[in-house]
Amino acid sequence: MDAFRKSRHGSPPGFFATEAAGLRWLAVDGGPRVAAVLDVGPGHLDLERLEPARPTSPAARSFGRALARLHDAGAPAFGTLPPDAGRGWFGPLDDPLDMPAGAFEDWPAFYAEARLRPIVAQGRERGVLDRRDAAAMEAVCGALPDLAGPPDSPARLHGDLWSGNLLWTAADDGGTEAALIDPAAHGGHRETDLAMLALFGAPHLDEILAGYDETHPLAAGWQQRVELHQLYPLAVHAVLFGGGYVDGARRSMAALGG
Repeated sequence: MDAFRKSRHGSPPGFFATEAAGLRWLAVDGGPRVAAVLDVGPGHLDLERLEPARPTSPAARSFGRALARLHDAGAPAFGTLPPDAGRGWFGPLDDPLDMPAGAFEDWPAFYAEARLRPIVAQGRERGVLDRRDAAAMEAVCGALPDLAGPPDSPARLHGDLWSGNLLWTAADDGGTEAALIDPAAHGGHRETDLAMLALFGAPHLDEILAGYDETHPLAAGWQQRVELHQLYPLAVHAVLFGGGYVDGARRSMAALGG
């Protein structure tokens, strides 16, 4: 099997081991294809090489069904990491942000304590966000019980499922299938992965959502919660890249916090 190596000199301790643990945890029966781990070390991760293919509508619907089955595989609690993952990271290989973990009883508590408040703190440390942003995010955190929608059990999430981490590749039957790469895997809310797919425009998103809903019907009002689930990754982009992402995060905080 041909290998693709990811490497980074001076990567945080356990960085590649966590990614490998996430990929293995996501490989469930009936779930999406996941890039196979061939080898992992302190400064590298070797994965099977997946050849790109053209996205198709049938492959997208099939992926939606498989993603629902992956989510349904579950997690012990909101915020838990895969087995053998020491700590979590979110963001690009050259500048990953610490992604807090834990075991939270419900999603609003997890989202506030392990995502929204920490990303504002990280933004303030880097001088990108200020005390007004912290106050705006606190308003969102206070509103979470009303914004979150119906309770759901912890889903097994990819965790960073923007379109660039969904690789369309050749299937064994000669068609196309979607494969998962570069996870920030954890126990979370199923709508988070779906909102990430929408954030930067996954191909055939309507077909993905249709396939998902066929397998696990989405809760009423999920469309109105997309912005809520996109707030954390949007804030991450603000912290890492600044510019228009900061304005976008501020608009979302204002809209969600009332």
